[in-house]
Amino acid sequence: MWRSLTDDLGRRVDLATPPRRIVSLVPSLTELVCALERSERLVGVTEYCVEPPDVVARLPTVGGTKNPDLTRIIELRPELVLANAEENRREDFQSLIASGVPVWVSFPCTIAAAKASIEGVGQVLDAGPQTEALVNAITAAERGRPGSARVFCPIWRKPWMSFNRDTYAHDLLRAAGGENVCADQPDRYPVVDLELVRHADPQVILLPSEPYPFAERHLNLLGPLAETSAVRDRRVHLIDGKALFWYGPRTVPGLALLRGLLTGA
Repeated sequence: MWRSLTDDLGRRVDLATPPRRIVSLVPSLTELVCALERSERLVGVTEYCVEPPDVVARLPTVGGTKNPDLTRIIELRPELVLANAEENRREDFQSLIASGVPVWVSFPCTIAAAKASIEGVGQVLDAGPQTEALVNAITAAERGRPGSARVFCPIWRKPWMSFNRDTYAHDLLRAAGGENVCADQPDRYPVVDLELVRHADPQVILLPSEPYPFAERHLNLLGPLAETSAVRDRRVHLIDGKALFWYGPRTVPGLALLRGLLTGA
């Protein structure tokens, strides 16, 4: 046995040898593997794995995050599959485990958990120095001067949805100085009423490009929020969703972006 690790779900993952053939079912983990300088170990990714483009362009795809081609994955003879508890279906990675494929599952809901998750992936990849450098950079970025603003950040429409305090995106906003107006909703990804959001009077509205692809054409849908501070002060921002939802190499620039938007700098 080379190494026995614990993933983000508390599962024991036994690796007989250092994994040299890795399939990633998570776009942010694909990017993380490359950021930790182990891209040569990737042998398959999903069709949604788009970063870094020069690496993923040469790799075979294995379907989507919610509908991976399990037969194709097994044909690639992976020594490890990287998955995520939300982005991937439990039945898919359990099926791979039943087929004898080790699966490491991520599920960070805070920046602290993201750092621990990065360390876990770093152990899997045997990339100690690169992992330490990235985790230290995130820790240093957390100490930066935060902004201060009430924030509404929808992630979907029809129906309108956002996220509560039990999510990585919320904790990133918190560290940047944002007060998530949906923080106390009971569901992690609550359906929200724009009238209730109006009463919360957000000072900043963020429209991320994923999971729903918000764009300029959607700004006119915010009519119920026309009298909020965010709209009056023209602090409605379209942002790259990767900055808010992808942890790893995106965490430091994500914090910088959010702080700039929250301070109005």
